[in-house]
Amino acid sequence: MEYITLKNHQTVLVNEIPETDYDDFFELNSWLITDHPERHCVNYFGYKTASGIKLLSCIADDEKHVIYVSSCIPATGRLIKSFTSFSLSFEKFEREIFENFGIFFSEHPWLKPVRYPFNRSDKSKTIASYPFYRSGSEELHEVGVGPVHAGVIEPGHFRFLCNGEQILHLEIQLGYQHRGIEHLFIEKKNLLQRVLLAEGIAGDSVAEHAGTFAYLWESICGVEPTPEVNFTRTLSLELERISIHTGDLSAVCSDIAYQLGSAVLGRLRTPIINFMQEWGGNRLGKGLARPFATNYHFTKELAERLNNMLDRYEPDFDEIVTLLFSLTSTLSRLERTGAVSYNDVLSIGAVGMAARASGLNRDIRLSHPYGLYHQLDHKPVIKHHGDVYSRVQVRKEEIKQSIEYIRHIISDLPAPQIEPTSLPKPQPGIFAIALSEGWRGEVCHCAITDNNGELLVYKIKDPSFHNWMALTLAVRNNEISDFPICNKSFNLSYCGHDL
Repeated sequence: MEYITLKNHQTVLVNEIPETDYDDFFELNSWLITDHPERHCVNYFGYKTASGIKLLSCIADDEKHVIYVSSCIPATGRLIKSFTSFSLSFEKFEREIFENFGIFFSEHPWLKPVRYPFNRSDKSKTIASYPFYRSGSEELHEVGVGPVHAGVIEPGHFRFLCNGEQILHLEIQLGYQHRGIEHLFIEKKNLLQRVLLAEGIAGDSVAEHAGTFAYLWESICGVEPTPEVNFTRTLSLELERISIHTGDLSAVCSDIAYQLGSAVLGRLRTPIINFMQEWGGNRLGKGLARPFATNYHFTKELAERLNNMLDRYEPDFDEIVTLLFSLTSTLSRLERTGAVSYNDVLSIGAVGMAARASGLNRDIRLSHPYGLYHQLDHKPVIKHHGDVYSRVQVRKEEIKQSIEYIRHIISDLPAPQIEPTSLPKPQPGIFAIALSEGWRGEVCHCAITDNNGELLVYKIKDPSFHNWMALTLAVRNNEISDFPICNKSFNLSYCGHDL
C-alpha cells in the first residue's frame, strides 16, 4: 500500500504516511485521479525535512468519503515529471512548489511564480517582471486592469488580450499582498493568536477558515468537538452563506443596471450580519469559532430573534429574486454569459459553487460531512449550464436551503458546554487534515507537528486557489463589458489566494 486512507478531521502519525520514490509517487497519484471524476486533489505541497524536500499529496474520494495521503522525497536537482501532464488541476500546486523550493517539473506548461512570498526560492523573480502571455499580432490589443482599482477592492492585475471588444484570453496576476500567514502560524505560539490568524485569512470567509482551523486543532490535540461547538460552527457557516450570497446577488444586479434588485438585496443582507453582531459581537462572525468551546452560547431568545428575522427576510427575498429571474432585460445579461463547461471545471479542479453551477457535484458537506451536516441530509444545489445565470441560481437556491437548515437546527438547541480550565496540547509527530465547505467552496487546512508537539508545517488552501482559472475560462469569447458580471458571479478572493 503506497498511501494511507484518512477521514476528514482525522490524524495519523507522520511516519505512518508511506514514502516512495518519485516515479512510484507519480504513478500512484496519476492512477488515483485519471478517469475518476469523484476524486480531486485537495492539497499538494512540499516542506523541508532533514532528508530533503518532502512532497505530500492529498486526494479526496468524494464517493467513498475518504482522503488518500501519500508522500515522497525527490532526489535533489532532479528534473521530475509534472502531474499537470495528466491533470491540469495540479498546475498551480506545482507552480507553488517550484516557486517555494526550486523543484523543476518537466512537461509543465509554464512554471511561473504564483505568490511571490518573502521566503521564495529565487528572489530574483519579482512581481514587477511577471511573465505575461503575449501575442505578436498587430490586430490584437491588450487591456490592463489593476492592480490599483477604483473603489474598495484588493490588489490584483487582470491582463486581457482582445480582438476589438471580444476577449480572447485573460491572465490574472495576484501575489501583491503576501502576508506570510502560513509562516505566522508556525511563528506564533499562542492559541488565540492562531485563531485570529485563521479569522483573517479572508475577511468574507471568517466562519469557514476559523472553523476549519478549530476542527484541525482539536484533531491534533485528540479532542472530539462538543455538540455545542458543532452547532455554533454549522450555524455560523450557514449564516455567512446567506449573508455573502445575498450581497453578491445585489452586486450582480448593480453590474447589469438593475437598481431595484441591487437596493433591495443590499438592504436584506444587513439584518443577517447585524444578527451575527448581536450573537457574537462582530458582523463578520469573528469570535464565534474557538477550539474546544464557544464564547457565545446560543440561547432560546436568540433562536426566537433569528426565526423572526428570517420570517421578515424570506418574503422580501422571494419577491425580488422572482422579479430578477423574470425580466427579459436581466435574463438577457445573465443567460449564456460567462459559461464554463463541465469538462473544464473538472479539468482545472474547480470546487464549490463554481463547480456545481457547471454540473460537477463537489460539496464537502455531502462528500466529507462534519459538524451537523451528518444529520441534515444535505443535497447540493446543482446547475448545468455553467453561465452567470447558473451561478446566481445556485446562490438563490442555497440561500433558501440555508434558511431551511437554520430553522431545523435552532429548533433543538444543544446544552451549553463549559470551557475547559486547561487547554489540551497537540500530539507530537502528527499529520492532520480538515476540510470544510464555505459559501465559496472547499477549504483545506493541513498541519504537521514535530516531535515536541509544536507546529512544524501549516498549509492552507482557499477555494479561490482553484477557481481563479475558472474565471479566465468564463470570459473567453465574451465582450470585455461582460467581465464585471462574470467576475462578480464567482466573487473570488485575492487575500485567500495571497496567503
